Parts: sequence; C-alpha cells; structure tokens
Amino acid sequence: MKWKTLSTAVVVTAAAGFLLTGCGNQSKSSSGANSGNLAKTQVLNWSENGQDLSTLDPSLAVDVISGTMINNSQEGLYRLGNNSKVTPGIATATKVSKDKKTYTFTLRKNAKWSNGDKVTAKDFVYGWRRTVNPKTASQYAYLYSGIKNADKITNGKAKASTLGIKADGNYKLTVTLEKPIQYFKLLMGFVVFFPQNQHAVDKYGKDYGTSSSKMVYNGPFKMTGWQGTNSTWTLVKNDQYWDKKSVHLTKIKDQVVKSTTTGFNLFQSGKLDMATLSGQQVKNEKNNKKLVIRKSSRLNYLEFNQKKVKELSNKKLRQAMSLTLNRKQLVNNVLGDGSVTPQGFVTAGLAKDPTTGKDFATENKVASSVDYNPTQAKKLWKEGLAEVGKKKLTLTLTHDDTDQMKALSEYLQGQLEKELPGLTVKSVTVPYKTRIAREVAGNFELVISAWQADFADPISDLGIMTSTNDYNFGKWTNKSYDEAINTANSTTSTKARWAALAKAEKEIGTDQGVAPLSQNVVAQMVNPKLKGLVYNTAGINYNFKEAYMAK
Repeated sequence: MKWKTLSTAVVVTAAAGFLLTGCGNQSKSSSGANSGNLAKTQVLNWSENGQDLSTLDPSLAVDVISGTMINNSQEGLYRLGNNSKVTPGIATATKVSKDKKTYTFTLRKNAKWSNGDKVTAKDFVYGWRRTVNPKTASQYAYLYSGIKNADKITNGKAKASTLGIKADGNYKLTVTLEKPIQYFKLLMGFVVFFPQNQHAVDKYGKDYGTSSSKMVYNGPFKMTGWQGTNSTWTLVKNDQYWDKKSVHLTKIKDQVVKSTTTGFNLFQSGKLDMATLSGQQVKNEKNNKKLVIRKSSRLNYLEFNQKKVKELSNKKLRQAMSLTLNRKQLVNNVLGDGSVTPQGFVTAGLAKDPTTGKDFATENKVASSVDYNPTQAKKLWKEGLAEVGKKKLTLTLTHDDTDQMKALSEYLQGQLEKELPGLTVKSVTVPYKTRIAREVAGNFELVISAWQADFADPISDLGIMTSTNDYNFGKWTNKSYDEAINTANSTTSTKARWAALAKAEKEIGTDQGVAPLSQNVVAQMVNPKLKGLVYNTAGINYNFKEAYMAK
C-alpha cells in the first residue's frame, strides 16, 4: 500500500484452523498465551508514526493505517498469520475446481456483525460488487482483475451484478475466475475483499466508514473514539466475534505521534508500549534489548508529475535528478534508521525467481536507476533542458510532515539544487492525509511517495505503474511496460509470467519512471511484555488478534 497487483512465486494453502489445546484448567492459544502467563490488565498502548487514519471503508482504504484498523476490526474469508500464512477467517472450508477457476467456500454459521446481523455469503457478494462498481471509485478495484467480468465492470462495460461471485444460500460462496490465479487465496486475506453489511452502508450513506460510529464490525475488535479527523482512537475486544476466546487484549489505545522524540519519551515514561524511532535514536538505542528492527517491503520513491509539468516527461531530466542522489549516504547518514539502498522499484526480499531461486529485485536490478553519478547527471540535465527549451526550472517537492520524510526532503532539495544548475526546488510540507489527497488529485510536481507491497509478489509493486492505474499519480507512460504487465496478468505459464515481470522491472528502471530512494525498515521500541503479535513485511503489517500482554 500506499499499500498494491500480484504473483505466482508463492502458493499458499489454507490452514485447517487455529489450534487450541488444553492443559488442566488453563487454555492455550496458538500465540502461546494461557491464563497462567497473561497480565491482569490486557491493554496495549500503540502508536502510529505520523500517519493519520483516513477511512474505515474497505472499498476506499488506500493507506497502511486504515488497512491495519480494518484488518483488526473486520474479517474476510481468511486471516493472514506469520509469514503471510493463510489461516481461517469466515471460511471454514475451501473447494477448488480441477481447472482452478472455481472456488467454493463454506462459511461459518457463528459469525456476526456488531449490529447483530449474521455474516453471510450475501455480504461478500454485496461488498465485492460495491468495490468494483465504478461509482464507488475504489482505487483498489484493479485487484479484482482475473475474477470473471471484473475488468469489464471497472471499465464500465458490464454491470457489477455480473461479477463472478455468487451466494448459494447464506453459507456457500462461489467465485469464478477467468484464469487460474495462483495467489488468489493470499488475496482473500486483504481488506478490499472483505464482506460489507449492506444495512450499514444504506444507513450511513456517504458517511459510511468516515468515523468509528458509522461502521459495523465482524472482526476481533471494534473501533471507538474516531470522529474522522482526530488522532486518537481505541480498538476494543468484540464480544460477538466468532473466535473471541483467542482474543486476549481488551483494548488497544492508538494515537498518531508526529515526532519520534515525543514517541520515545512517551515510551520511556510507560505511556506507550511501542514507539517508532528515527535514525539517531536507533544509533543511540542499538544495544537496548527493547529495540526491534522489522524488515519491510515499503519503498520510498520520488515521483514526477509528467501530466502537470510537461518538462518532467523528458527522460534525461528524470535520470539527471536520480543520478544526483547518493543513496548510500542517504540511508546511512541522513536516515540512519536501518533503511537500505533500493535495488529498483520492487523491494529486495519480497519474492524469489521460481526457476533460479534468486531474489527478484537483485536479479533484475538496473544499476543506472539507483546509481550516484553527479557528472553524468549534469550532462543529462543540460541536454534535457535544451530538449525542452528551458534554461532553468523551478519545481515544488511535496512530502509528509513526519521526521523521516522531512529528512528525505531536505536531502533531496539540497542535492538537486547543488548538482543541477538552474534547478530550484521548493519544499511543501503537508500532513499524510493531505499528501495522499494531492497525489490522487494530481496536485503536485515532485512528491516523495511510498508504496508497500500488498502481498509477496513483484506484481504487487509493478502493477501500480501501468499507464491506466490510479496509483500511477505521476502519469508515467511506457507502452512496453504496459505490455509486459498485461502478459504477466494473462499468461498461465509461470516461466513466461516471471519473464514479463522482469521485463517490466527493467523498463521502469531504464526509463526512470520513478526514482527509488530507500527501502524502509521499521525501528521500534517495544514493551517486551507484548507477545503474540503477528507482523508481516507485505500487505497489512499488524494482526493483533492473538496478541497479549504477559505478566
């Protein structure tokens, strides 16, 4: 995510269920929690690093924070456990046809919404149809590609009612695909495929999902205290959740913390159980046992608005700006938080070539797209300016108001103005939600954007940069790239698909569609009493379902 389309490298099968074992009068969950090691008070004080909550509407969520809150207060056919392992959600059994184009799900009969309604197959049908309906304007509707008629519907050429999903009574759900999708089960754990309660959508109308009170919940927790603009809210245990016995936390008190200094101080004073750190703090706390470094599939990158600023359609100007950036210096000295230099647009460690076993990002790296070469940058800049008939250029650089993004923007502004004669860069600092809104509206010139893979496959990164994808905010267009992604999405051959993805990665690198900046890690101070938390590098990071506070 802001979070994003998809792969064949990983095939995941559904687990039989959560394992509950008995030991005397103690019950032990799969997280390792039992009544003997649970703290008396099961309250977790959590924080979000500078990012505001945008929506609770599964059709409209585009950011990590919204996805995390939806994932923990709602539930789809599956939940994703450690290492993106598919575990049971609303589905209790799955039958796949021989040609792998028809999935029949048996749904549990004890799942309820927080308004008392039963969760049924009709809720999935309604939610899916609502998401692909162009009137909803879901930026994630493209993930439905491959499900029967999804592309026709999103392109306005068919009705949402023709989508390949059908309710056979309340507890049988049939999904029909146009072709086998090897990552299909993994998709079913993503929030855009969650069911939706039509009664709630009709009741709240345009306000649906805009605050915690304008939503119903079927997951481990319910949301309270979010009015739509405030920076604090609470997840409370949902007593109507079908597997409530596995949920130990009674409350998760969440707050947005803009400053890592503030977050660290709150952690030190015991007011937070988790605080995200910035570079110098990581160095200061490197020997602290409470410091946790989490790998991430999140990429920070510079995006060029080629529609708003015609000069940015010039390849040489884009290449010149990228070549001024010393990414080793950026991650080691400017950020200093454990972030690593990017290999390209696809993050390292996300997926391996099924034939060679090599990391996709390393195998398909275009060195020139992430190199530091100020001499070549000046040459290309001069040539590019001549080609667009300019002697100088002034550009605005939009970025979030978090510590990390401020550091990135200061470095970029300094390097670009230092190395490229005639370039003036004006910094525009805005809150996270405002940055997202401006990207969606195309209201920027340069922007420091960020993307986190929705699941462990290169297409989750590469799919967002096609010329028609809503997340291609800079409107970069490359015919060969589009053709490669189309091939990857249409072929049934694993070898051909991987070759097409490799071609796409090399195309965006060679054409400098964006300028990769840094691949994130997440550095946190964490209360060692927090146990059972599920963290995944791709998709929705945090699953609090079986987390607990130990004695």
